[in-house]
Order: sequence, then C-alpha cells, then structure tokens
Amino acid sequence: MTQIFTPDGAAVPVTAVSVRTNVITQVRTKDKDGYEALQIGEGARKASRILKPQKGHFKDLGYFAAVTEFRIDPLVGGSVLKVGDKMELSQFNPGDMVTVSATSKGKGFQGVVKRHGFGGGPRTHGQKHSEREPGSIGGGLRTRVPVGMRMAGRMGSDRITVKNLKVIHIDPTENILYVSGAVPGRRGTLVEIVSK
Repeated sequence: MTQIFTPDGAAVPVTAVSVRTNVITQVRTKDKDGYEALQIGEGARKASRILKPQKGHFKDLGYFAAVTEFRIDPLVGGSVLKVGDKMELSQFNPGDMVTVSATSKGKGFQGVVKRHGFGGGPRTHGQKHSEREPGSIGGGLRTRVPVGMRMAGRMGSDRITVKNLKVIHIDPTENILYVSGAVPGRRGTLVEIVSK
C-alpha cells in the first residue's frame, strides 16, 4: 500500500496492483457449455510444468501460471471477444469502480480475542490466567455446544471480495493499477479485478 496525492492536495490511501497481460484461452457459450463465460490465462510458466492436456488446450497461446473463468457476456463494447484476445490495463480508466477478490492472508490457529474480537476475562477479583480465555460457551440446559459457536481456530486464507473500490491512477509504463483502499491478500497474491 502507498498513498497518492490528488490535485487539490488530499492524500488517498491506495494499493498498487501489478497487472500482467491476460489472454482469453476459451469462450464458453450458452449453446455449447450451458453458460456464457470467458476463460482467461495469466502469467507465464515453464513448459515442463504444464500438463499435456493443458498444452493441447492452450495451443500456441503460451503457458500460463493461472487460469480463471469470469461469468461475463462475451459481447463487450459491440465487438465479440475471441480466443487469443488480450485483456490489458487500458480497459480501466481513472474513476472506474471495481470489485476486487483475492485470498486473504493466512494467520494460522488463533484464539477468540484475535479471531473474533472477544474482550477476555477480568484482570482482578481473584482471576489469574483468564486474560484471553473465551469464557462460557453457553451450558445451562443444553448438553451440547450450540451450532456456530465462535471459538478458537484457523484464521485467514478465505476468499474475500471488496466492492466499490475506485481506480485512482494508472501507470501504463510499469503496468500498475492504483486502487483506493486495501486489497485482500499478501504480496504476490493473485487478484481478480472486475469493472462494474
């Protein structure tokens, strides 16, 4: 993350996203596949690390590090998209509203204070080691733990979608897209950016 200053002097917090060229590897149609979508390949990988079925599917388009499908209409801007077309940074403009999806940072096994924001137990009145304990899980008349009880467990590594982020600036020389606010994931996470 960084910040960009607007012409009137306001500092806007932004996330710099490196945009590599995406190539359409398949166009799914309602007649053939039952739904309309675009399959897009991104990045590059060694030919030795690509399976033979994938090599046959990609043909001479290249060897991609990741392949993703987007459920969108192939008819964009009056022109029909086809296999081999490139999805580039020029499709975005400053001021566009976008939806960003990615896998959040994995934080491992965490307690209830960090995972759910519990307050912990009191520090006085005879308490010794209850600072970060969960407390009661609702015993009473039940002989079981209620469904959905918030407890300690694995935290992070979830697919997170953030809506209504604004494209603040585009750097075509470095292929960097500056999006307002925070984007889920660590450095190097594959991010899906969809224009509204």
